[in-house]
Formats: sequence, structure tokens, C-alpha cells
Amino acid sequence: MSTRKSNDSQLFQIKQRIVNLFANLDPVLESCSSLPDTLKTSSFRFRIVLSFFIFGLVLSGVTAFPLLHELRLLATLLGAGSGAPPETGTGLTNWVLIVRNGLEETYARYPWVAYGTDWLAFGHLVIAGFFIGPLIHPASSRATLYTGIVACVAIIPLAMVCGSIRGIPFYWRLIDCSFGVIGVIPLTYCLKLLKQMEDANLDESRNSAP
Repeated sequence: MSTRKSNDSQLFQIKQRIVNLFANLDPVLESCSSLPDTLKTSSFRFRIVLSFFIFGLVLSGVTAFPLLHELRLLATLLGAGSGAPPETGTGLTNWVLIVRNGLEETYARYPWVAYGTDWLAFGHLVIAGFFIGPLIHPASSRATLYTGIVACVAIIPLAMVCGSIRGIPFYWRLIDCSFGVIGVIPLTYCLKLLKQMEDANLDESRNSAP
């Protein structure tokens, strides 16, 4: 009986918290309803697109931790068995086997090398964190968006120059470059939406001026 009363009390507290949460949302909803339609639409699209960009950065960072496991899985999906030499594959399969075998040998003798790619993964997550501010306050996001665009464009010369020096196949360097191209698209679109929001704010200020 006491257990039932305790559960009922907990349910009541949860319900009360939910009611309070929606009560606290009223001022936010009222402020949104007072905004111009253009500003509401642009800010909504801005946050959706920027969220997609942040998600891409987080995904890139998280998947940079288990590199060897992912390469083993990819090799299996390409039809290459465990321990298969690179000579058994061609094209992409050959390259995946080269990298997989290289990581297996390196990790077996020098496991601390993986610590470098752990920092690479962490770097992606940190960069994603810098876009949280623009996501919350789009009006102050211009500098961050421009920095992101410059970084995306810089991927292309980095991949082509350093990739060539490190012996990365040309088609793989193109794949690396595609991340920069894909990243520029949402950030450029966010700049366009930011301009629309600024214009809407300016029009509202003019209309409200005495």
C-alpha cells in the first residue's frame, strides 16, 4: 500500500513539473507570435539547416574513434575476409585492405598512435560546439559562419596537397574534398537566411518608428 502511495506521489510530481514546463513556455510562445512571419520562417529554417551541419560534425567526430573496427566492417561488406592481403582486391577494396592491415599492424605494435585520431575525433566535437551559440542566437552568428566556410574551402587544398604527399589515392582525396563542398552549402544558405532575418528586423524597426 505504501509503495502504491509513493508511486502516485511521484506521478503527481511528474505531472506538476510538466504543467509548470508548459506554463513557462507561454512567454516564449507569445514572443514568437509577435515576430514577423518572414523572421519566424527564416529563423526556423536557419536552425534546422545549422542543426544538420552540427550533426554532420558530431557524426564525423564520433566515427573517428573506432577506425579499425569500422575498416574491418567495411572490408567485410566489400567481400574481403579477415586477414586478406590487399592484392586480393582492386580499386576501393584494395585501398580499404591496405589501410585496415596498416592499422592492425600499427595498433599491435604502437597502440598509442590511435591517441592521435582520438584527438582528431575530439576536435570535430569541439568545432561542433562552437556552432551551438549561433544555433541559439542566429543574429550573432555571422563571424562563426564565415569561419566555417573558410575551413570547408581549406579542406580542398589540404586534401590535394597533403593527400598526395601521404600517398592517398586521388579518388579518395576527392571524397575528402566532398566533405568541404557539402559543408559550404548549408553554411552559405544560413548566411542567406541571416540576411533575410536582418532585413526583416530592419523593416520592423522602420515600421515601429514614430
